[in-house]
Amino acid sequence: MSVGEKIGEKIHAFRKARQLTLGELAEKICKSKSTVSKYESGEITLDIDTLYEIAKALQVHIDQLFCPQPEVVRAEQNRLDSPGFFRGLSTFYGYFYDGRSGQLIRCVFDEITPLENQQYHIRLYMNCKEFSRYQDCENTYEGIMEHYDALTYISLRNQETPMEKASLQVLAPYLDAPVKWGLWNGLSSRPMMPIAMKMLLAKQPLKEDETLLKMVKISKEDIRLLKLYNMLPVT
Repeated sequence: MSVGEKIGEKIHAFRKARQLTLGELAEKICKSKSTVSKYESGEITLDIDTLYEIAKALQVHIDQLFCPQPEVVRAEQNRLDSPGFFRGLSTFYGYFYDGRSGQLIRCVFDEITPLENQQYHIRLYMNCKEFSRYQDCENTYEGIMEHYDALTYISLRNQETPMEKASLQVLAPYLDAPVKWGLWNGLSSRPMMPIAMKMLLAKQPLKEDETLLKMVKISKEDIRLLKLYNMLPVT
């Protein structure tokens, strides 16, 4: 795919996620419906001013519409100062079980960009319908990932609801493994309440079967430790 086609695909995905028709997006940016259709197909090359207008209309950051750096370049940037599990990763995946809907929830952590002092910019796409089109998600978060000796800490802000903040803590990131457990802390809107839940992180998408469901659900051992510590530990 060309750069224009990739950007157009992202515009299409975000438009669908925002439940906007071609005509509604066209009206928001003062373009014709046919022009917006050609933006999405890559037939028309977008100028930077129009990209900003589209990003504003879709309520996303403009860099979410750009093509990511080649995987090999992004991996090289992360290679030296990232701990074991995260070393070389430009994207990783998250899973948790939502008891309200009785569903396995898929997440993608992407657009990992080195900053300084072992800090990274990171974006989270939560509740994706499928990994191949992860921009079509329920919530998008943006934030900072920091690595420490015993802990990786990710602080995030909901881009659709800026007042909503969340964090994810991952224990022992320097111990490499295909998967890692993390503790998610945030705010639920259904109903409105603070929550903490365990999230399984993986370097590659996992097989979505009964084994995975059993892993991400609260277990008898989780309940035993909860009663013992009067806390929700994730190890």
